[in-house]
Amino acid sequence: MFQVISGRSVSALRLLAPRQAVLVEAVRGRKSRSDPVAKSKEGRIKVPPPVDPEEMVVLRERFTEYDLIMRALRLEFKEEVLRKKYEEETGSLAEERAKQEAEEHRALMAWNDEENLRMLRLRQARIQKEMEAAELKKREAAMRREEATQEFIKEKEREVLQLQEDAKNFITMENLDQRIEEALDNPKNYNFAIDREGRVVKQTVLE
Repeated sequence: MFQVISGRSVSALRLLAPRQAVLVEAVRGRKSRSDPVAKSKEGRIKVPPPVDPEEMVVLRERFTEYDLIMRALRLEFKEEVLRKKYEEETGSLAEERAKQEAEEHRALMAWNDEENLRMLRLRQARIQKEMEAAELKKREAAMRREEATQEFIKEKEREVLQLQEDAKNFITMENLDQRIEEALDNPKNYNFAIDREGRVVKQTVLE
């Protein structure tokens, strides 16, 4: 019986706790303290019930025996709880618990290493993708710069060709007299007005 009861730590602790006095209400029912004595009880004298001396001796012996038994039970339960606590802290149970904790720690460390390795692989793959994307962007930017450079060169070449073509009509010291004569022979009137479509709508007459 002790093993069953001692297995329940809550019940054992309750039994180990010191006994408390019974609390009794100070007020009796619906009658207050200031109420007078009932008329039917005015002349009554309270006489304690008779006590049998032999019965009192037996009751005292039984109460003493009950108190001793309960005290022994409390001490037994307390010893059982303390013994289990000691075994858990320093005995075979503590050794078994230490083994379980060590095994659990090894399992957790192995899981942690696997998780770290998995995260490392994911991080390396992500970094590799980022590097490839950055390299692709760099190549695309280089290609765009190369295309822009080639377009710039072609534009400058067209400008140079246009300048070379325009240079044929430049006025130089060699053809100055000729260009003057051509201008005099072919006068041009720049005094004119145009509409929104660029057509000449009004022009003065040269005199």
